[in-house]
Amino acid sequence: MTTFNEAIHTAKKACEKENIPAETAMSYLFEIANMEKYNLYMHLDEQMPEELYNEFQSGLERILKHEPLAHVLGYSWFYGYKFKINEDVLIPRYETEELVAQILARKDQYFKDQQVTAIDVGTGSGAIAISLKKEEDSINMYASDISAKAIEVAKENALNNDAKVEFIVGDMLEPFIERQMKVDILISNPPYIPSGEDLETEVVDHEPHVALFGGIDGMDFYRIIFKNCHKLLKEKSFMAFEIGYNQFPTLEKEIKKYCPEATYEIVKDINGKNRMLFVYFNLA
Repeated sequence: MTTFNEAIHTAKKACEKENIPAETAMSYLFEIANMEKYNLYMHLDEQMPEELYNEFQSGLERILKHEPLAHVLGYSWFYGYKFKINEDVLIPRYETEELVAQILARKDQYFKDQQVTAIDVGTGSGAIAISLKKEEDSINMYASDISAKAIEVAKENALNNDAKVEFIVGDMLEPFIERQMKVDILISNPPYIPSGEDLETEVVDHEPHVALFGGIDGMDFYRIIFKNCHKLLKEKSFMAFEIGYNQFPTLEKEIKKYCPEATYEIVKDINGKNRMLFVYFNLA
């Protein structure tokens, strides 16, 4: 039999050989053992149950082939909520949790306790839309994605998290425009990676390219939204985006072109990088 300590040591060496962070294997073990880190360390010299050991080895084999941890587990945590993840949706990143927090703060600032209507364009797993609805019930939440398979995953995540969100299959803003909707908040974390940019194997081989690449300069989907947002936004409203850390200069030109009446704000993430963009219409 193998102790926890021996299994961890072997896993770390294997990860190091494949240039994979050892923390990936540790995170996997914490999840399948359903143990907190401090609790696991209290049992390092104990034998690992055979069933758990076999599951750990099976998952580790996939991790060592550079399969994302979320795919091995079948789920990922986002804003404290558990989301089903598969090859049809982008794995939610921790940076996007900051976008959710910033949106909630601005909802409180500009709309206080009012009921508002918000849309999440290109929702993927539904992580942003569902988290916002769970945190603030006064948001009437709608979300779209061009991928019917992604919408099925998002619907399942909403059901599992007991969140009332209406999901729509459609291309960008079109399904909302067709419904002649008027919204207070427009949210999008669109594909913004320039086509042709080199990415890690874990990303390129396992995540949907339709959710990653945004044209030659990565700006295609922002331009679509800026060009058409006036068909949806109420007089007093705001838009919220996640952006690439170096894309603000180009985005600023596009905002001035399509939304000259708007004011805008760039927000840095926890690492000090420009990662969030807010565009305001008639909000003091």
